[in-house]
Amino acid sequence: CGKTTLLRMIAGFNSIEGGDIFFNEKRINDMDPSKRNIGMVFQNYALYPHLTVEKNIQFPLENLKGADKLSKEEMSKRVLEAAKLVQIDHLLERKPNELSGGQQQRVAIARAVVANPKLILADEPTGNLDSKNGKEVMDLLCELNREGTTIVMVTHSQKDAAMAQRTIDLFDGHIVSDVKNEL
Repeated sequence: CGKTTLLRMIAGFNSIEGGDIFFNEKRINDMDPSKRNIGMVFQNYALYPHLTVEKNIQFPLENLKGADKLSKEEMSKRVLEAAKLVQIDHLLERKPNELSGGQQQRVAIARAVVANPKLILADEPTGNLDSKNGKEVMDLLCELNREGTTIVMVTHSQKDAAMAQRTIDLFDGHIVSDVKNEL
């Protein structure tokens, strides 16, 4: 119905053929994707298998340019903070194939938050996780939201959707309901 495509358009991975997308009252259609300050959590984790957990988390920081560019020390500090946030700071030297699915999803979340984005796009963030790890991921996303990060999540899980402040149901590319949830 277009959920992942919508996320990919917001992130700048897909072009927008019609309409406008606004975030914080700014039209982002024509904005350089690297300037959108967006973190992305993919369902399949999208980790680089040849990189350590540390380097996977650090990856978004490597692409910062100009005044946003960070020193190696600042990058290391941010990576450690993000890893501690998702409780994987003891796994920084491991490779993705040495991690459980829950740990890999935590790496993906750490990578999404390391650059302090104002917006996180989450595509089925609990889809490949058992119920315990799924709950921990949702609790973390809710905490990030309470701290001021906007989360746009795509999910088929009614349980996960019920944790959101707002639920928009799509069908064949059209909005069929838009509900503010009582939390």
